[in-house]
Amino acid sequence: MYWMNRYLERAENYARFMDVNFNLSLESSPDAVQQWQPLVMITGDWPLYESLHKTVDKQKVIYFLGFDTQNPNSLYNSICNARENARAIRPEITKEVWEQINYLYYFVKEGLEKKRWEEQDPRLFFKTVKEGCQLLYGIFAISISRNDGWHFSKIGQLIERADKTSRVLDVKYHILLSTPKAVGTPFDLAQWAALLKSVSAYDMYRKKHGKLTALKISEFLILDQVFPRSMNFCLIEAEKSLKAITGNDTGFTNSAEKQLGMLKAQLEFADINDIFEGGLHEYVDDFQKKLNEVSIAVYQSFFATNIKQVGNQNQNQ
Repeated sequence: MYWMNRYLERAENYARFMDVNFNLSLESSPDAVQQWQPLVMITGDWPLYESLHKTVDKQKVIYFLGFDTQNPNSLYNSICNARENARAIRPEITKEVWEQINYLYYFVKEGLEKKRWEEQDPRLFFKTVKEGCQLLYGIFAISISRNDGWHFSKIGQLIERADKTSRVLDVKYHILLSTPKAVGTPFDLAQWAALLKSVSAYDMYRKKHGKLTALKISEFLILDQVFPRSMNFCLIEAEKSLKAITGNDTGFTNSAEKQLGMLKAQLEFADINDIFEGGLHEYVDDFQKKLNEVSIAVYQSFFATNIKQVGNQNQNQ
């Protein structure tokens, strides 16, 4: 349940990444390296991309992030892995959940076979993936009992979502590196607006803050306590599910609760002016490292098996 939802969230967010970057590329210079290389770099898959492709262009990046079977984090592989996890826990999920995952699987498989990345405008493909994942979240929410499995699925989804929201912010940072003169221009504001739309945050941001500014947008996506895709909100809700599993209301009983609680507290008492003063990229990078530590702690606290101990037991038997 945990990994099924992590993979689904990853696929949905990769679809968002491609969608927003494609939209930005329509309004910017035709420099493919400047526009598309940062997208690969912030996913952490640049070394793999570099080993497979000698040059950077829009079509190759879309294929690599969306369809490449050699990229373990590609949208295609994420949907395949989500389906495999769902198949392994078939008795724990409903018929409707299984059917929707199957639909997504065959849709992306068809996309690979028909080479959708070669189309002039592949946004419809990515839009369908996003909507398919969102429909699945809705089916999951109304048909799965709120037991430990459901809470593990939410923790996986929220950890992945917090990570990807931070990486969406990093996309903008990398674009800024090569266009410092554009800061504050209408083009710059259009990029920030596109970034908000990529995480379905535009309407809620405008309702709360109105004017588009880099400071307020970053504050909204990092520190907001009620917007469901902000990094802070994801940690708040993940902690609730973690405590529902452990039955613990105060302090911590394992390393997962400890690491998650510490990172949540860091955001809870953060100030966006301090974050900008220290560097947005540096803050986001540190957040991603600590979130990875939370993920490792969840694995060690709940999923890891003491192989040595099991081996000794087998020998005794």
